[in-house]
Amino acid sequence: QVQLVESGGGLVQPGGSLRLSCTASGSFFSINDMGWYRQAPGDQRELVATITRGGSTNYADSVKGRFTISRDNAKNTVYLQMNSLKPEDTAVYYCNAGYRDYSLRRLELWGQGTLVTVSS
Repeated sequence: QVQLVESGGGLVQPGGSLRLSCTASGSFFSINDMGWYRQAPGDQRELVATITRGGSTNYADSVKGRFTISRDNAKNTVYLQMNSLKPEDTAVYYCNAGYRDYSLRRLELWGQGTLVTVSS
């Protein structure tokens, strides 16, 4: 079984920083694209940032210049560095990964979610 385990969420004041981590474990041939999504209360889940295996990144306009996505392929881990946090960033953050199993089938997996609360 393959799973994604997230960590790093918590309570932070406006203007502060947090770093989220997400590690893949289990049986897989390769991890391909990885990303972070978030869902605020009463809202839809939205894309925050994505990163390819080669390191190409894409960001939502709302976080561009404040958040940085990165990955360590040797550790099967993706990170999200969040700076200059705003109350509007409050949400449950979910890690996402596309991967291939040993039959080379393309599959997708979600992490369990970690809560980020930005409040004075």
